Amino acid sequence: MRDLDWNSFDVLVVDDEQDNLDAFRFAFRKSFRLHYALGGAEALSLLDRLDPAVIVADQRMPGMSGIEFLKQAKERRPDAAGVLLTAYADMTVLIDAVNSGAVDRYVQKPWNSKELAVILRQAISGFATLRENRRLREQLAHYAGYLEREQRDPIDFGEIAGESEIMREVTARIGEVAKAATHVLIEGEEGAEKEVVARAIHVGSPREEQPFVKVTCAAFRGEALERELFGWRRGAFDGAFTERAGRLELAHRGTLYLDEPAPLTPSLQARLLRALTDGEVERLGSTETARVDVRVVLSLTPGIEEAWARAGVLPELVSRLSVFPLRLPPLRERREDIRALAEHFLRKYARRNARAATSLSEEAIAKLTAYAWPGNTRELENVVERAAILSRGDVILPEHLAFTARPQPAEPPARASRAVPAAAPAAGPEADGAGKALAAPASSRPKVDLSSQLDDIERRELLAALERCGGNKAEVARQFGMQRTTLYYRLKRLGIDT
Repeated sequence: MRDLDWNSFDVLVVDDEQDNLDAFRFAFRKSFRLHYALGGAEALSLLDRLDPAVIVADQRMPGMSGIEFLKQAKERRPDAAGVLLTAYADMTVLIDAVNSGAVDRYVQKPWNSKELAVILRQAISGFATLRENRRLREQLAHYAGYLEREQRDPIDFGEIAGESEIMREVTARIGEVAKAATHVLIEGEEGAEKEVVARAIHVGSPREEQPFVKVTCAAFRGEALERELFGWRRGAFDGAFTERAGRLELAHRGTLYLDEPAPLTPSLQARLLRALTDGEVERLGSTETARVDVRVVLSLTPGIEEAWARAGVLPELVSRLSVFPLRLPPLRERREDIRALAEHFLRKYARRNARAATSLSEEAIAKLTAYAWPGNTRELENVVERAAILSRGDVILPEHLAFTARPQPAEPPARASRAVPAAAPAAGPEADGAGKALAAPASSRPKVDLSSQLDDIERRELLAALERCGGNKAEVARQFGMQRTTLYYRLKRLGIDT
């Protein structure tokens, strides 16, 4: 018999005589979670809100026989096992009922409590197996579709290629580490296309045909991230109604990409270190150990390692994750790559949006090169995409380029008094095409990008909802009163990939 908690499944008992229901209650109230109904009509009404594993019905009831009731009950709750109690050996009727599927078992009265208890447990076990198999099929279909989308997701190496010496060194190191099995730490600023590098490492490795599984860790805080990585067993925590595999298991033989995993709970640190060191994982609430062979590629923004040290992250874990560090330089350190990148993005979005623009003017290139690019490659891509939409001819001009207003960090006092050479060009949208600073009234205020602020608010709300719901997107969609397709679109637009 399966190791099940029999009291966690509902059993509905139907009889037209209260004495018989009382007898059933006395015999089984400590062994099963029982519900009662006086007659078939009352029981059918109860089935609208009850999902029983077993329905026990007396055959002889006025108005509606037990067989007639179980036939109707089967239409409403097809997974429930039907058990018929009968004092009459009408074999023809019973055989027809069993063949119709309405009755799974029948017991002759007077019933023996020990024998009936065994029958009830067998029926519950069958119900649990049926539900579990269905859940596993749905989960397999869900994750098969997820992994297929991840593996088919196009990788655009044009976003990391460049003519600068520093990028040639980076691409060479990517090629070297891709062939190895070691874990990789990618360090780069926001928008530096760290995921593209991670995918390039995966594609260039012997694991190319295996899953590439991405986890945007910012969407899972605290215990939610631990659940997402290791999965859970049914009943492991409030809301764990089904069992689920973790991302580490899904990435078996492939690559697991962890985007900004901070902060890390002590429990998660210990589990992750064991997975990386011994290749062993256990789902939350389970004692069964699974073997996994996973290569981890980790992306961090500068300064996260220091934050980890201050937070007391296990030195062994930091050492294991940073075996091969790879630094992606910000775009301002490789301005000679801006032209090639801008032209690459223009070709990409000209095709996608069916626009006529096929080139950038030299003035536009100069304006792009003069900008500081705090958002790095991703910001450059957004600027070029907007320009491709705004342009009407085949050439993008400086006026088509619109930069996102970003707050600039205050200059340290020690450097604030240093004179700025008069010949230095202004870096940013405040400079004109020739690199000369445009004067602004002293009373003018910084421009505020309302669209960006609204996106930030929406991003925070969605991330908070995902954390509350343990990453369950269906539940998040219900809470916000939107279709799941709408939620998926917004998550993708805001860069939230869970």
